[in-house]
Amino acid sequence: MTDLMHKAEIQQLVRAAYVAVDVPRGSGSVYYSAEQLASLPPEAVAWSFGVGNPLEHAQLAPGARVLDVGCGGGIDVLLAARRVGAAAACLSNVEIASIDIIEGEMEAIPLPDDAVDAIISNGVINLSARKMRALFECARVLRPGGHLCLTDVTIDERDLPPEVLLHPAAWSGCAAGAMAERALLRALARVGPMLPTGMPVDREISA
Repeated sequence: MTDLMHKAEIQQLVRAAYVAVDVPRGSGSVYYSAEQLASLPPEAVAWSFGVGNPLEHAQLAPGARVLDVGCGGGIDVLLAARRVGAAAACLSNVEIASIDIIEGEMEAIPLPDDAVDAIISNGVINLSARKMRALFECARVLRPGGHLCLTDVTIDERDLPPEVLLHPAAWSGCAAGAMAERALLRALARVGPMLPTGMPVDREISA
C-alpha cells in the first residue's frame, strides 16, 4: 500500500492525527504493570499510544546505550533509562527532560554505524512508508551483538477492503501501514543477517 502514497503525505497525515488529540487517554498504558505506571510522569502515561510493552523482552544491560525508535510520549524510553542508567536516547521530536532527544526519521537514523547496544520500538514501524529501509537502518546503528526488540501491529489484509486501507485515517490509526504477520517476519529475517554478528533479530509482534 505504500506505493499509493508519498512518504511526505503519510508523515503529514500521522502528524495531523496526533496534533488533533485534545485529551490523550493513554491507550497504550494497558500493557504495563501498575508498578511501572506509578513510577512514570502522568503525562507520559497519558500520551502512551503503543501497542505492547517491548521492555518485557528487551535485553537492556546496565550501562547499555539504548535507542527508542519513535518514542512518542516517552513511556518506554523512561523505563529503559532507569534500567540502563543515563545512556538512553529517543528518536523523535518530543522534548523529554533528562533523555537525549534525536530528531530524525527512522528511515535515516542520524547516528553512526554500531552506535547503540539495543533498540526498542513500540507501534512505530507500521507508520513508515519504507519499512525495510527503517529496519535496515536499525541494523546499521546496532553494534555487534546488539539487540532489537519491537512491538507492532499486524493485519490480515484480506479482511480489510481497499476503501479502508486507502483512507487517510487508516495510516494514523496504524491499519493502512501494518504488514501481514508473515510479511513482517520475512522482513525481520532479511534484516537479521545484516546485523554485524549475523545473529537473528528477536521478534515480538503485538496484534
